[in-house]
Amino acid sequence: MFSSLGEVSDLLELLRSYSFRQGLDAEPGFTAKQVRWAIDCDSVGRFFGALELGDTTDKKNRGEQFPKVPEMGFTAKKAGGIPKSDFLVDALEVVLLLGKNAEDEKTQQKHKYFIDLLKDASVTLPSLRGASSILENSVLLEQIRAEFEQMGAKPGDKVTFRIDSEYPVNSDAWHDWWREYFKGITISKPVGKKASKSNMMRCFVTGELVEPVATQPKINGLSDTGGLATGDTLASFKQDSFCSYGLVQAANSATSKEAAAAYRAALNHLIQETGQRLAGAKVIHWFDKKVPIEDDPFYFLAEPPEQEELNAQIVARQLLESIRSGKRVDLQRNHYYSMTLCGASGRVMVRDWMEGQFEELVQSVSAWFDDLAIVRRDGTSLAPAPKFVAVLGATVRDLKDLNAPFVAKMWRVALRAEPIPSSAMAQALNRVKIDIIQDSPFSHARMGLLKAYHIRKISNSGGLSMTEEMKPYLNEQHPSVAYQCGRLMAVLAALQRSALGDVGAGVVQRYYAAASTTPALVFGRLVRTSQFHLNKLEPGLAHWYEDRLANIWSRIRDSVPKTLTLEQQSLFALGYYQQLAAPKGKQNNIEKGATTNE
Repeated sequence: MFSSLGEVSDLLELLRSYSFRQGLDAEPGFTAKQVRWAIDCDSVGRFFGALELGDTTDKKNRGEQFPKVPEMGFTAKKAGGIPKSDFLVDALEVVLLLGKNAEDEKTQQKHKYFIDLLKDASVTLPSLRGASSILENSVLLEQIRAEFEQMGAKPGDKVTFRIDSEYPVNSDAWHDWWREYFKGITISKPVGKKASKSNMMRCFVTGELVEPVATQPKINGLSDTGGLATGDTLASFKQDSFCSYGLVQAANSATSKEAAAAYRAALNHLIQETGQRLAGAKVIHWFDKKVPIEDDPFYFLAEPPEQEELNAQIVARQLLESIRSGKRVDLQRNHYYSMTLCGASGRVMVRDWMEGQFEELVQSVSAWFDDLAIVRRDGTSLAPAPKFVAVLGATVRDLKDLNAPFVAKMWRVALRAEPIPSSAMAQALNRVKIDIIQDSPFSHARMGLLKAYHIRKISNSGGLSMTEEMKPYLNEQHPSVAYQCGRLMAVLAALQRSALGDVGAGVVQRYYAAASTTPALVFGRLVRTSQFHLNKLEPGLAHWYEDRLANIWSRIRDSVPKTLTLEQQSLFALGYYQQLAAPKGKQNNIEKGATTNE
């Protein structure tokens, strides 16, 4: 993924630049934050009620986003050995002493600190006196706490104040006061065990001589991929084995406060605005030049909210043609960036990092859908282009079984038109066998993945394209004997159903697994049995099946394999599926007694 520290530095600089281009507020001591609750009161300390912010109809409501919230940070909260709280916004556990830790000494100290901050800041924002008086009234505090508990609030939920119908956190009246206060409690630490006269180091992001932050800031939004609700750190150095030259903590990746705040703001913004959870990982992306969501290929792959009624395959192909023809000059010479992230016990793990030309991205996405294209189970048309998660799910029994490295690899495969890993093919093949034996409906994404594996294996190795051979629908001239053996299995199974009807565990349930691995040992017996089935049919239908069998045997000849490799077994499965999905109009007409000239 990263071949040098220089590439990591370049990535952080790209995030920093994105933060500035987007006009994100990346000032140290401030951050954007989602707040779930508010204490509604007035400036003289009268309580009006508990307010739930955000979309209250959403079961997963995360609250309202406030763009500039004071944030003390981990280092400042620990400075001086006194437990501290944040200002204006903190957890209900701290603000209202809600939850089982209310009597804990540290929680009590944080609660008092929160009240003291309100009092100190009331010099510049007088309405905060009413908020502090409410929290100091033990009887009223108990009433407020009970109301929040009744509404289902949790100790870790964030809460702020609405005073006289206004949110103080949205005011800029307290900003200068907070800057001075924050500066006063931010204590500079020696960056190394031997540091004495100067703490100055070269910033890992900008290359400038700076005094580095003691600890890197927290990244939010990865709790659903293994991270912590309180945030995760992109660069941390807890163990001595990760430290160098006597340096401690974040001095091992020296970054200025401004650069750290900028890359943190960029990541938080990208996770919230573009983050797409794919099983155990989350992908984010951005462009040099803004791209409308309806033209964003990343959303074609996932679940585009405004593209549900359109076929993503067609949209991607049309977009590529419009760029190449010059109709979409606005999308030419654009650049994309993509990161695959997940949380890991307080740390941000960058699973993958990609960048490239926008046109190449569209081309790769278009090729992804083309390679996955497969006929519907009923043979009436091509199946809809699968969403990316559906392709991932094609390899496992349950999405919970997917792991982050595999998700990251498959995301790269889609964005870079790389070969599909053989492990993905093997896992999908295993699920196909289970579906067939259990007589479950075929997964279009699963069969499409097997097809795409073979197309990319050949085209990415410099060989001839398999586009003509590996079609979305049945190819009676396919050169693979394994594919033709799969067709033979499908016709023999259909023949048994036509002759005997539903017999429970038929030829497929009893023999598919063996036939797909050791066809030479199985087909002799199945072909002999097929003669009895043919004798039970009407002459016209029997003749139709004989023609189908003869056509397939002309492709196999005398070369039925003794064993099949995993790749050959996947071709067997494709032949079986596409033969089943082949148009059956002529066969149905014969079974119904319709006349035919053939």
